[in-house]
Parts: sequence; structure tokens; C-alpha cells
Amino acid sequence: MILLNPKTEKFEHLDEQSREIMLKTIAFFENKGKKKLKEDDHERVWNYDFVEFIKNEQIFSTMMTPAGYGRADSRWDTFRICSFSEITAFYGLCYWYTWQVSMLGLGPIWMGDNEEVKHETAKLLQDGAVFAFGLSEKEHGADLYSSEMLLTPTGDGTYKANGEKYYIGNANEAALVSTFAKFADTNEYVFFVVDSKHKKFECVQNVVNSQNYVAEYALHDYPITEADILSKGRDAWDTSLNTINVCKFNLGWASIGICTHAF
Repeated sequence: MILLNPKTEKFEHLDEQSREIMLKTIAFFENKGKKKLKEDDHERVWNYDFVEFIKNEQIFSTMMTPAGYGRADSRWDTFRICSFSEITAFYGLCYWYTWQVSMLGLGPIWMGDNEEVKHETAKLLQDGAVFAFGLSEKEHGADLYSSEMLLTPTGDGTYKANGEKYYIGNANEAALVSTFAKFADTNEYVFFVVDSKHKKFECVQNVVNSQNYVAEYALHDYPITEADILSKGRDAWDTSLNTINVCKFNLGWASIGICTHAF
């Protein structure tokens, strides 16, 4: 096994663009320094400086926008995603976590059929936004069959969303939160997007006492239109599982980065 040493690794196995991203990311953390990294961890400071860095360098935009959306040089490439996951977790789990839960939030968007939201998302990524994946609930965890978030038709072709989600990373700052629910009238599954800064979105609390922000959030008659819906029925169900399949693979690379640092 090749153990990551950020001070000597040249990433020669990657293309030039990807190699540059890895080396710039390492430089960001090295310049921040171990003392400040530990201080932010101990004081539970959310990583706004890292988010500003990825915005300035267009890293999330380049790495998590599929080809055909956003800039011409962007693509979804699991090979380099693994390397970035290892680096960010090496320097601190919170940095990997912000990246990881953004990826989870993007899954239902890219896998859905809503082209308008896809193009909006590509622009938001270029603007430096982070994303969130509203799946779990306090009483049910990841038991999707028992999800209680409801989307209720209003009679004029729009809907009201009500319910709570729990243990949702980045929901304090996410530009879009991909939210899993059921239609109140049919019990059919649905995925839709909400804005964490909307007045009908309540960020209740951070449920962990750490540098990560793992939110409990609630929707209170949040207005939803067809333009906000990503997928319905079996497609929404499949999207939830496929997003997990794609993104949870990165848990292993985060673990490698953490263990390598410890070693």
C-alpha cells in the first residue's frame, strides 16, 4: 500500500489539472499550519476558510460537476475524487465532511430529470456553494420506509413541505438541500430541493459537539413547485440508494487519510 505523505507526493498518476488541484489543496492546509488546524478543531470552528478556498480555486465546481454542465473542464471522476477525499481527511475530518455531504446532496440533483435545477446547481458550484442531503430523520434514522417528511398538494399545482430531518451535514449553509419525502395524498416518494436560508427553513441545531455542522432542520409550510422537484416514485427511491452507493464509497478513503495521518 502507498501511504500518503503530502510533503513528497507528486500525484503523477493523475492528469495535470487534477494534480494541480491536489497540490493546491495540500498547500492550503500546510499554509494554515498544524497549530491553527488543531485550534479550529478544539474551538469547533466551521471551515469557512476552506469553503472560500474551494470557491476561489473552483475545486468543487471542477470535481463535482458532470461533463456537459458548468465549465468545459469539469467532470465527475471517481479516480481523482478518491485522492481528494484522502487528502482532506488527512488534515481534518471536517474538511472531508463538507466535501462528502456536498457530494451526497448533489447526487439526487445529477441523477434526477430536472435540467433547470442541474444548470442552477452548476452555477452555484462555481459561486462556491456547498450542498446537503436531507435523508435521515431523528426517529427513524435511515429507515426510508418510515420517512415522515410530507409534501402536501395545495390544489393549485404547488405544494407545502412539512417535517424534520436529523443528522444532516452542511444544512447550516447549503445553497440547496436535496430532501427526501413522501406525497401526503399518495404516499409516493419524492425528492425536492430547498434553500437553507429560506424563511420557512429552520436550522434547529447542530446535533454534534464538534467542528462539523450536522444539522437538525425543519420545514414549516415550505412552498414547493414542480420546478423544485427532482424525482418522484420509484425514481426518487432509487436515487436515494444510488446516491449512497456512489458517495459512501468515499468513507473508505477518508478512513485511509485519517489512519495514514495517525500512523
